[in-house]
Amino acid sequence: MHKDEIADLLEENYHTLINWLQIQDNEKWTQGPENKWTTGQQALHLLQSIKPLNDILSMPRFFFKYAFGKNTRELRDYDTIVKNYQEILKDNKDYVFKASKNMKAPKLKDKNYILNRLQVESKKLQYKIRRISDKNLDTLVLPHQLMGKMPIREVLMWTAHHVDHHTKQLQKYY
Repeated sequence: MHKDEIADLLEENYHTLINWLQIQDNEKWTQGPENKWTTGQQALHLLQSIKPLNDILSMPRFFFKYAFGKNTRELRDYDTIVKNYQEILKDNKDYVFKASKNMKAPKLKDKNYILNRLQVESKKLQYKIRRISDKNLDTLVLPHQLMGKMPIREVLMWTAHHVDHHTKQLQKYY
């Protein structure tokens, strides 16, 4: 997937998420299905996953090679990444992203702040995607807690899917 397509998909997916969260009744921000995250926790989880990605993409490129090595395999397409992620999720149903373990439910007063931060971080990521060279997108890797080391391009495609995955959960169950 071309980097402009990834950036556009991220914009679309975050726009859909944020619009849905903005029109949802405020009372539902602190509610969720039994034994599941609240709406606010879902939004906070997405913020907790995009913020570190933006932070690390601000690092010098030599850091990636030194810290994580280089890609040594063929790139996967979007559909393969989604399929692999869904399979891994089935095998790890109780897995929770490290930053989101023991996450407290955000209060309603935090809603606007979290939505604003999601929007800002999304725009930052879209900007960075368009600025990174195709070579670096394909050769530099980042670790993913469930999927192992992935080229940056694949991490970005996964991020677009991750937002869509949570948006669909929210739309269906909340």
